[in-house]
Amino acid sequence: RIDYEEIESLIGQKRYFVLHAPRQTGKTSALLEMMNRINSEGQYDCLYVNIEASQVDRNDAIEGAKTICSVIAKAVSFYLGNETLRQWIEDNPIITKDTVGSLIRYWSRNNPKPIVLFIDEIDALVGDTLISLLRQIRSGYNQRPQAFPISIILCGVRDVRDYRIHTKDNEIITGGSAFNIKAESLTIGNFTYEECKNLYFQHTSETGQKFEETIFPKLWSDTKGQPWLVNALARQLTWKNKTLRKDRTKLITLEHYKEAREILIHSRATHLDQLVDKLQEPRVKSVVTAILSGKKNNFKIKSNDQQYVKDLGLIVTKPKVAIANDIYKETIPRELTWVTQTRIINESHWYIKDDNSIDMVKLLKAFQQFFRENIDSWDQSYDYKEAGPGLLLQAFLQRIINGGGRINREYGLGRKRTDIFIEYPLDKELGFFGENIQRVIIETKILYSNLDKTIQKGIEQTLEYGDTVGADEHHLLIFNRKKKVKWKKKIWQKDKFYDKRKISVWGC
Repeated sequence: RIDYEEIESLIGQKRYFVLHAPRQTGKTSALLEMMNRINSEGQYDCLYVNIEASQVDRNDAIEGAKTICSVIAKAVSFYLGNETLRQWIEDNPIITKDTVGSLIRYWSRNNPKPIVLFIDEIDALVGDTLISLLRQIRSGYNQRPQAFPISIILCGVRDVRDYRIHTKDNEIITGGSAFNIKAESLTIGNFTYEECKNLYFQHTSETGQKFEETIFPKLWSDTKGQPWLVNALARQLTWKNKTLRKDRTKLITLEHYKEAREILIHSRATHLDQLVDKLQEPRVKSVVTAILSGKKNNFKIKSNDQQYVKDLGLIVTKPKVAIANDIYKETIPRELTWVTQTRIINESHWYIKDDNSIDMVKLLKAFQQFFRENIDSWDQSYDYKEAGPGLLLQAFLQRIINGGGRINREYGLGRKRTDIFIEYPLDKELGFFGENIQRVIIETKILYSNLDKTIQKGIEQTLEYGDTVGADEHHLLIFNRKKKVKWKKKIWQKDKFYDKRKISVWGC
């Protein structure tokens, strides 16, 4: 979603500004649509140019200028049918680091209309190449519109203020200082709840195939309107599901949707892979670790780091700091524990009862031993140490998903806990399309002070969450990370009763 009126207003005011959004939110499509819209109105010549190709030039500002000039000339030829800049490059073969500004000045002076320039993938540039481009734009700002574009919009994943640029001489320059002429920083928003529904209803209008209404609240919590996720789930439901594709009279149900969701997550699609790749960046680790562990005060999170992770689309900050949507909540711990998961032998027979339900007592006893054997090596080998207990539990429980179950996760900064909701179908033929589903809550807490108070608070939270999801079994895990405490004192289990409901409490 993009506010065309605001952008057109800023262009009319001769402003230079920033438009940023996470990857695969439809930014490029929106920019191309806006370019065509502006050009059709006839007042300006608007050009979209993607300069990602100059990323490889890094600190070589001259080679960077050569690449950028070539890209701009080709775009002018392709979108505007104008060969002037290609000819200018042939007539001026000697390239300097200031040539981009010279090319744009020549174009602006000789073009019959004022120019509006969209520069996409600006934050793909690094080092001297980026500094040089930003400074040339800044130097041309006061010459607009006669000798420089009337408006330039820098587009990328991050706001320009967040660029930390290292020159070849190890000088650190912020993007904000190199581009201090910007008037605004705009972003492309996700779809709203109603826009998600309307998008899916387009399928109904074209084919007659209807969606069960209960899909849409789940779609919203899973995606929060993230455009790529919304569209990928729609494609999985309406096209990749061969049964639903062949028979358009079939109602698309919530269970069809949940099945599509699992397939999408397991597919490790490009969008999700790019997301996971960011988890290795130190700036991202500090923010995500705090959320996964539930701790709030023990992390010195820099405001710029939190804003950076927000700009990537990984988190939201309102109404609280949290992972951006439910699909990301599931993808992140799965990927962080991928190696650990592959080393757990999935033999389900020992924890499945005769009625096909999970024997949670057996499973959690086995986890206590698994945790005891693996937590020290996790602390030594993995970057997300503070989130280790919860991540190890989720890696261990992943076998349930592999056996046909589902795990829903809930965590947030300052909650000091993780909620895990397990759903397991007892009818293997019908699966989740049947009515007989085992529902189990596992609440996890880290022991910081008094054990009795921690248990009491944990029981209240476990039952509260269990009531919300309709669970029929409740477990509370207390992790004791104190090095001086012997394992035989850390490992224990007891049953508690609260309002005649049983909660099994486990020490780890």
